[in-house]
Amino acid sequence: MITQKMKYALKALLVLGDEARKDIPQPLTIEAIATRSGTPKRFLEQILLEIRNAGMVASVRGRAGGYSLIKSPAEISISELLRLIDGPIAPLPCLSRRAYQRCDDCTDEATCRLRKVFAEVFWSYLILIESLSLEDMLGSEQLAAQITNA
Repeated sequence: MITQKMKYALKALLVLGDEARKDIPQPLTIEAIATRSGTPKRFLEQILLEIRNAGMVASVRGRAGGYSLIKSPAEISISELLRLIDGPIAPLPCLSRRAYQRCDDCTDEATCRLRKVFAEVFWSYLILIESLSLEDMLGSEQLAAQITNA
């Protein structure tokens, strides 16, 4: 399950992605992004800062300033965004590739039935989520509408 923070991040990036597709895209203020995405401004400031620090968006100061995408939507990986915002996405710490930790109560990973069952489910999920980009979400009006209205 994704967090509310992740939903806000996706909604903001969808708004910025829609703006990037225009003939003459303009940076959007936090207020504009919040209004278009239905996201509370106070949460959006922190989220956009994290996304900016990760190199997905840029901020421009001044009267005509705001936020804009600096990566193409096809280069913005949903799995990377998930990890950035929510942390490791594995259901068990022993399945994480980037934040691996041995489970405290596990005596043998090779024979752990919990690990085996969750690994099968997780790898199927991982294949799907790692293939998804912001471009995919922008290209699917139905998918974007579901996330925006969730």
